[in-house]
Amino acid sequence: MRPGFLWGAATSSYQIEGAVAEDGRGPSIWDTFAATPGKVDNGDTGEVAADHYHRYREDVALMADLGLGAYRFSVTWPRVQPHGRGAVNQRGLDFYRRLVDSLLDKGIEPWPTLYHWDLPQPLEDAGGWPERDTALRFADYAAVVHDALADRVTRWTTLNEPWCSAFLGYATGRHAPGRREPAAAVRAAHHLLLGHGLAARAMGPAEVGVALNLTHVSPRADTGADLDAARRIDGMQNRLFLDPLLRGSYPVDVLADLAGTTAFDHVRPGDLETVAAPLAFLGLNYYSPALVAAGAEDRPSAYVGSPRVEFPDGGRPRTSIGWEIDADGLLRLLLRLRDDYPPVPLYVTENGAAFDDAPHDTARIAYLADHLRACAEAIDLGVPLQGYFAWSLLDNFEWSYGYAQRFGLVHVDCATQRRTPKDSARWYADVIARGGPLGSLQRVDDHTWERS
Repeated sequence: MRPGFLWGAATSSYQIEGAVAEDGRGPSIWDTFAATPGKVDNGDTGEVAADHYHRYREDVALMADLGLGAYRFSVTWPRVQPHGRGAVNQRGLDFYRRLVDSLLDKGIEPWPTLYHWDLPQPLEDAGGWPERDTALRFADYAAVVHDALADRVTRWTTLNEPWCSAFLGYATGRHAPGRREPAAAVRAAHHLLLGHGLAARAMGPAEVGVALNLTHVSPRADTGADLDAARRIDGMQNRLFLDPLLRGSYPVDVLADLAGTTAFDHVRPGDLETVAAPLAFLGLNYYSPALVAAGAEDRPSAYVGSPRVEFPDGGRPRTSIGWEIDADGLLRLLLRLRDDYPPVPLYVTENGAAFDDAPHDTARIAYLADHLRACAEAIDLGVPLQGYFAWSLLDNFEWSYGYAQRFGLVHVDCATQRRTPKDSARWYADVIARGGPLGSLQRVDDHTWERS
């Protein structure tokens, strides 16, 4: 990798913090959703999670042992503003002040994300992201956190994966708040983007970016129907967010696909100019490719406006969560961003895999090694990729999957909260120390790898 390449790991607040009712924190939509029977596997919740709220010093020490240059975490909005508006809970802000200070003491750059899906429940009760007011409240909240930490934080991420917030939360109900309202999901997508732009404005001259979950979409066959299916999914997954952010407009074909769902009258004059304010960086979260084909019948889908699309098996190996593995998809995405959009510094802000093979997680090492090689190739081909964050530092609450799916470099025993670095953690530490994946690494013993 190039000199100065930033090596990090990522987490999110609801997935690791716990302490959901401590020090003035208010309820979030994920507290409500997880407490609803049948919404989360095994009835799991984030009430304790990885207990990071109490164990952050131990976790920062783990990061230092791995040699991380940066730690990407998220701030819990209802910990800072329990009602989503108005009074600020200083005890909540103090936690993030302590966390940031601990990181800086170890030479680790703090990379806060302001929103990773835990909307304050009172704002959802008022309508949630489908309502324009939520974007305005988000900007107020962003200014509060920025004012508290700006003397110690350089780079800020506004939103993590707004596609998930909008379409898994409001179209399929798979995520909190669990609504199944396609038109509301489309409004939510716009208001999330607007919230990003308003937050960036409220934070003044800060280095602000956003993290999108993008995927490489390909048709099953080069036929008209399959090609159109791929166009539709690429439009809803990728271009619905990339185009407003980097071009200042929604894709014309996506607007046509959604014409039967909404008139887009929620988009007001000046909105897209706000959304398209220059980015200091764009974060790319990548896990798996998407092979798509035309379907024979309508079916409910997160891809609003595209009910007759199927996702056939691509014949690739899969992770334990069922996601296909294809590092070439990451390379293709990075090249596409280089070729199709205005230049912007890029970071892989999430990349990782769920495997239940701790502590000797050779499959995770192989996954990470392949994707890091894709990053190295992209850099060689002129992609302005400046950093990589492994997902995730810790085993955690994996949303509707509960604790059954483990993405962590570090194993967490849910009963005892004991942290145990997996082989992948030691391997990643070696990669960081050596400056990149210069060939394959083979395990020799518990703490040593050799290059093939």
